[in-house]
Amino acid sequence: MAGFKQPGFEDRVQAAAEAKAKALARLKAKPPVDPAVQAERIAKAAEREAQKEAQQAEKREALKAEREAKAAAKAAKAAEKAKAAEPVPQRTEAELKAARDARYAARKARRK
Repeated sequence: MAGFKQPGFEDRVQAAAEAKAKALARLKAKPPVDPAVQAERIAKAAEREAQKEAQQAEKREALKAEREAKAAAKAAKAAEKAKAAEPVPQRTEAELKAARDARYAARKARRK
């Protein structure tokens, strides 16, 4: 029984050329794509692309609306904070006395 013989350079080049020729023959033997099928594939690809673009546009609009809502909430919060920071108008002595007298009169009226 003969031992294993290491393939030489020429053997490897020949094997590569044979594999290349075999692949080329297989490619040439492949039937051409039907134009109707090809048109259908192109139409489906265009439809998928349009759908993807619509989803991306919808996502951009949602993000934009979310940013605008956050900005509006931030502005409302700042306005509320500014309103809270406004000084409360001080009541005059006469107004304080009138309120005190009204409470006193209400207490007296409840006792009767």
